[in-house]
Amino acid sequence: MRFTLEELAARAPGRSVEVRVPPFGAVQCMPGPIHRRGTPASVVETDAVTWLRLVTGELNWAAAVDRGVVRASGERAGLDDWLPLLPV
Repeated sequence: MRFTLEELAARAPGRSVEVRVPPFGAVQCMPGPIHRRGTPASVVETDAVTWLRLVTGELNWAAAVDRGVVRASGERAGLDDWLPLLPV
């Protein structure tokens, strides 16, 4: 799980979006304004199963957001350009 979050951060370097998959981890990624303290302006949060489905391409970003299994807030919180990481 942690590897996939680190891979996203490596492919989309930056600190404008925080991606959280509790309790497994969180990373800051995406180019844009740098976040330093408190809650970032853009946050993505989901559960582990949904995250792995997104990472592998089993579930696409738009469907996950529409179903409410991903919570994305802020103007930079869309990960559709970066997922899947590991296509099936």
